[in-house]
Amino acid sequence: MIRVPTLMARATAALFLASMLVLAGCHRGASKSDHVATEQGQFDYTIKAYKSGQFIVDGAVLSAADTGSHFAYLKDQGKLPKTVLVLPSDDSKIRDNHLGFLARMQLDYGFAVYYDKKGELVRLNAVEEKARQLEDTPHKAALPDRMQGKEASSGAYDPQTQQ
Repeated sequence: MIRVPTLMARATAALFLASMLVLAGCHRGASKSDHVATEQGQFDYTIKAYKSGQFIVDGAVLSAADTGSHFAYLKDQGKLPKTVLVLPSDDSKIRDNHLGFLARMQLDYGFAVYYDKKGELVRLNAVEEKARQLEDTPHKAALPDRMQGKEASSGAYDPQTQQ
């Protein structure tokens, strides 16, 4: 039997450990996105985050208020999902305003929201997240000065003032 000196055995073990650490450091985590893709089948509904607090729902870009209305419709039809998965789209990441709107929907409709946070699925906690009021359009056009304070139902049509 061949005896290996203790110093040489320790050096070999250290070299082996160092090479394992280098290989682990080279791993970029490419399998994390695959993990999310395999988990999608476990959720009742999947939506994507889009620009300016909007969402992609069934291929259509909807505002937060319209997305809430969509879930209200599903609730009326008895098809409200129990779990909703939110993924980033090709155009936008999941931002804080998306999470705020989803927290509001979670409180209103009672489903659980999961989102992709750096390749890991995380359940949204509506209590910790600041639930935002659902918005339709973030920037509404200002009225001209002559229209300030007037409503469409404020009076009858007068052709003399319409010039």
